[in-house]
Amino acid sequence: MARRTRNAPAAPAAAEPGRAPLTTLGGVGPALAETLGKLGLREVQDLWFHLPLRYEDRTTVVPIGELRPGVHVQVEGTVDFVERGFRFRPQLKVIISDDSGRALLLRFFHFRKAQVDQLQKGTRLLCFGEVRQGPQGLEMVHPQYQRIEADEAVLVDERLTPVYPTTEGLGPRRLASVIAKALHDLPGDDRLELIPDEVGRPLGLTSLRDALLYVHRPPPDVDLGQLGEGGHPAQKRLAFEELLTQHLTLRRMRAAVKKRKAPALKSAGALRERMLAALPFALTKAQARVAGEVGRDLARAHPMLRLVQGDVGSGKTVVAALAALAAVEAGYQVALVAPTELLAEQHLRNFRAWLEPLGLHVEWLAGKVQGRARKSALAHAAEGTAHVVVGTHALMQEGVAFHKLGLVIVDEQHRFGVHQRLALRDKGSSGEMIPHQLVLTATPIPRTLAMSAYADLDVSSIDELPPGRTPVQTVAISNERRYDVMERIHGACMEGRQVYWVCTLIEENEQMNAQAAEVAHAELAAGLPDLNVGLIHGRMKPKEKQAVMDAFKAGEIAVLVATTVIEVGVDVPNASLMVIENSERLGLAQLHQLRGRVGRGSVASTCVLLYQTPLSRLAKERLQVMRETNDGFRIAEKDLELRGPGEVLGTRQTGQLQFRIADLTRDAHLMPDVQRVAEAMMRDHPARCERLIARWVGDAARYVDA
Repeated sequence: MARRTRNAPAAPAAAEPGRAPLTTLGGVGPALAETLGKLGLREVQDLWFHLPLRYEDRTTVVPIGELRPGVHVQVEGTVDFVERGFRFRPQLKVIISDDSGRALLLRFFHFRKAQVDQLQKGTRLLCFGEVRQGPQGLEMVHPQYQRIEADEAVLVDERLTPVYPTTEGLGPRRLASVIAKALHDLPGDDRLELIPDEVGRPLGLTSLRDALLYVHRPPPDVDLGQLGEGGHPAQKRLAFEELLTQHLTLRRMRAAVKKRKAPALKSAGALRERMLAALPFALTKAQARVAGEVGRDLARAHPMLRLVQGDVGSGKTVVAALAALAAVEAGYQVALVAPTELLAEQHLRNFRAWLEPLGLHVEWLAGKVQGRARKSALAHAAEGTAHVVVGTHALMQEGVAFHKLGLVIVDEQHRFGVHQRLALRDKGSSGEMIPHQLVLTATPIPRTLAMSAYADLDVSSIDELPPGRTPVQTVAISNERRYDVMERIHGACMEGRQVYWVCTLIEENEQMNAQAAEVAHAELAAGLPDLNVGLIHGRMKPKEKQAVMDAFKAGEIAVLVATTVIEVGVDVPNASLMVIENSERLGLAQLHQLRGRVGRGSVASTCVLLYQTPLSRLAKERLQVMRETNDGFRIAEKDLELRGPGEVLGTRQTGQLQFRIADLTRDAHLMPDVQRVAEAMMRDHPARCERLIARWVGDAARYVDA
């Protein structure tokens, strides 16, 4: 835990604006506070900085005759027709019309009898949702709606409606209501402002209070394009403070890491040579170079904190295995943690195949390992008879102990919170001594991003793919042609191939993502009745997910409908076609990760990017890049240029903040001022520096020595 400097005492929570617990807000009881905690929202100020993902325009009602596919709108109409269907699965169809003389189909896959009873012919509805092109015309799937009386005036919102990241069990309206209560208690700038006036005023910074209120409650005449691209002065003000906090955090982190020590893992390399001799392939030059960099770090007596990045299929796991052998040969244990059981089991298979012939014991510890098997695994780890322990979050739980942990390998680190990763590292801590850490990511990080945001990490790049990988052809097709795509799927499956159909939603809401997948699953099952269509999403139990994946790997399922749960760790060589719905909503890095699930066999593979029109300029550029190249590093550079760092940063894991507003590319011009303000504040206002870090990084502020 980072020590607070003597001249920078932390302000008591009660005296700090916004540090009160959420239960001090009216209507927020223990149960709601616990649900909000899943989003990292624990104090009132967390709600101030829980910023909208996007905005919905409910300030107007659009005539049905003017609707276009791909836009979210509010419509008002009268129910003309209601039909309950039971082919393949229950379905409710409601047709409404308005004075324009045009009709709109509302389609529901989840409904109750009481809901059907309410939607009688002649009922007047006010609906909001995304307009889609369906088989019989324009439709909305699961729109939000409310009944209005026949003579009742339609009331529209005065401002744009913010859409916040939410979580299961917390509806968007309820979350917005809680945030509104928190904003009502937003203090004046005399208490809220942490950037001193003498350094902020010359830069022309907007008031923090005004900036927060504007971003949460933009007026209806706002330039949505400017707001969507983060170019409004209110967003610039928040971005400046966020970048300032990140810079202060990195400075504090570097100082803390310098004080720690780690075991010098020196070995003769005998195990390494035996493993390399047994491999059915030779290391690429890039793999050999990176393995050498890791080996030199491990031999030093201060903690390695190295990030190994490599494109999908570049061979990061072999480099990790060689690092593990160096630790084992020096007399230490290794822990390898992955975010999903799918990915962890893939590592387990590889490590056992490579290490067990050398006489090493590779143990498995995941949530589904129970009873005697769990007791045995825990005993082997604690006694030191398990040389390498592979697992999921289960490795980080209390009760898991190591005899002599020297190296922690974290795969896809952005999937883990800082508490989880440090809980694992601390299992090998002894005084000032901590284990080495090797972080793997299949999301290549651009050099510009690595230099600025990962200044505390050494970065190695495996920038060469092994021979034999099949290039994936990528095409972008409008959602209006989804039925043509379904015919193409049918043809591929008739030839014995398998297909992924990936569903995405922009809301960070597992329930809504699962629902989207269920809707697509029903549609594909109806449209492809002679094919076995499977479904997998994040709300399923681990055993259910594993059963579906096993069936897909065995070829029993022809089409697998999935959320982005399949982004990493899935290897089915026979899958040669992938369809990604709403591809315009994803960043390049995630699109590239998903595409990496095909092209793993000898057959030419295709990735179809389904998109909704109209496309924004950024979306057009992203899809164009995906069509032009399979090079993950070029894609990462372009992603940074177009979208900013996004989730590439995996920031809370190393004590850095997760960017909500700032974009290291778009806001690069702010960095010189950020650095000057940071210097002045560290020199003259150290207490304010601590408060800034606590405000933006939250609980992770205590772990910046990660």
